[in-house]
Amino acid sequence: AAMAARAGLCLAGLALSLYALHVERARARDPSYRAACDLGPAISCTRVFASRWGRGLGLVEPLLGPDSVANVPNGAIGVLFYLLQGLLGAVPGRGPSAVLLGTSVASAVASLWLAGVLALGLQDLCLICLSTYLLNACLLLLNWRRWRRLPRPKTA
Repeated sequence: AAMAARAGLCLAGLALSLYALHVERARARDPSYRAACDLGPAISCTRVFASRWGRGLGLVEPLLGPDSVANVPNGAIGVLFYLLQGLLGAVPGRGPSAVLLGTSVASAVASLWLAGVLALGLQDLCLICLSTYLLNACLLLLNWRRWRRLPRPKTA
C-alpha cells in the first residue's frame, strides 16, 4: 500500500512539476500566455512561476545572481525530487530511508517557505503550488512512517 501511495504521489508531483516548467517556458516565449490554473488576478500560477520566487526558491538570485547555474526553475527541482522519491522509495534499507526522510524534510521546509512567500509576498493563490505542498506533506508522512518501522540498530 505504501509503495502504491508513493508511486501515485510521485507521479502527481512529476506531472505538476513538468506543467510548472511548461508554463514558465510558454510565458517566456509569449508574455500574454495564461496557464489553465489562472483563475483570476489573485489566483495565478503564471504570475508565481514568472516571479523571481519561481526560480531557486527565490533565494539563489539575491545570493549568486540571476545567471547562476544554481538558479533553476522550482519545477526542475520538483522533477528531481519526485524522481528521487519514486526511485529510491523502491530500495530497502536504512541509507535510502534516511535520504528519503532528509529530502522530504527539506521539501517540507521549502514548501513552508514558498507558502509564506505566496501568502505574504506575492499575495497569490497558486493552485499548482498548493497541490505540490500537499504532496510533499504526504511524502514526508510516508517517509517518516517508513523510518519509524526500520529495525533499530543494536548498540554495544
